[in-house]
Amino acid sequence: MEAVTTEVWNEPVRGWYTDPAQFLTLSGLELLRSFFGGGRLPPPIHFLTGLTFAAADAGCATFTMPVTDWLLSPQGVVSGSTLCLLADGPLGCAVQTALPAATPYTTAEMSLSFVRPVLRGSGTLTGTGTLVHAGRAAGLAEARITDDRDRLIAVASTRCLIMSQLQVREDQIPAASPRLIEPEWQSPHPFQRQARGEVLPVEVWQQRSGLAILRAQIAGELPKPPIAHLCGIHPVAAEEGKTVWSMPATEWLCSPARGRLYGGATAYLAGTACDGTYQSIVRRGTAFAPIDLKVYFLRPVEPDERDLVATGTIMHRGRTLAVASSEVVDADGKLVAVAVGSALLQPGRAGSFVSPDETTE
Repeated sequence: MEAVTTEVWNEPVRGWYTDPAQFLTLSGLELLRSFFGGGRLPPPIHFLTGLTFAAADAGCATFTMPVTDWLLSPQGVVSGSTLCLLADGPLGCAVQTALPAATPYTTAEMSLSFVRPVLRGSGTLTGTGTLVHAGRAAGLAEARITDDRDRLIAVASTRCLIMSQLQVREDQIPAASPRLIEPEWQSPHPFQRQARGEVLPVEVWQQRSGLAILRAQIAGELPKPPIAHLCGIHPVAAEEGKTVWSMPATEWLCSPARGRLYGGATAYLAGTACDGTYQSIVRRGTAFAPIDLKVYFLRPVEPDERDLVATGTIMHRGRTLAVASSEVVDADGKLVAVAVGSALLQPGRAGSFVSPDETTE
């Protein structure tokens, strides 16, 4: 009898969150810098994907993320939507560097424009965020995502809502948490393991339409890609011009803010619904290349392990350009995010996403 393999998101979560005492007493930049002094340990999203906080200074922040096989889509590349997992970190932290102590903020929207695809074995991606403006109620930041050869992969921007500084008396500040020491784990972190799942051979894309492939995956006739085994995302319904996707809101997808999903994970689901909907309209032997994606965050998502559902719909379908939108709802049916994006349609280039600027590097 074959051994039953537990899906990653069903394993006990690994990771830590921001100490409330530090949040209430340290400025945003001091709080971020404390990470490098051994005062903080990584959150769950780090142990899942390898997303790593690498540097922080006044007005800037840097994150890295390894291009592991876990991140591969059915087309065998790291999709533009997956880059949301990297982009959200440096964007938000660049804004955070300008905030005084005890000042919450939340991401209101995030935009990405894609320059070239991320291919298998591309090493490590770097996201460098820069503060553009920090006012009383809003902060703006932009970021560049580059590969190991310093080639531009994507550019991103964000608008964060800055909330009122919390007024807390000194006697209301909790005692600082004891210094944490990372335990000796009994197994590699998810991103360090051998990936599960399969990339579809180019022959499949040449012989079947995008919609036929989606329906075969839903029926279990074609294998799931690695990214589906990492975070649980999968298509649940597909028709021409409309697809529905599901992903469990697990604690593995959390950032340092306790009790809420990392915004980049919600954006990834919203973007995947757009990507899947582009796929639903392409004929066999036709590739599509996402050009851009804009996501609006409407309410925080609790990591309650229930499914988030994203529905993507084609808004415009031309000869070479498609525009799609998506809506993400939580398990209670509440709208948590909306997105809009566009993609190039390119007959004769089946098997993978292609670069928007048609580079083949």
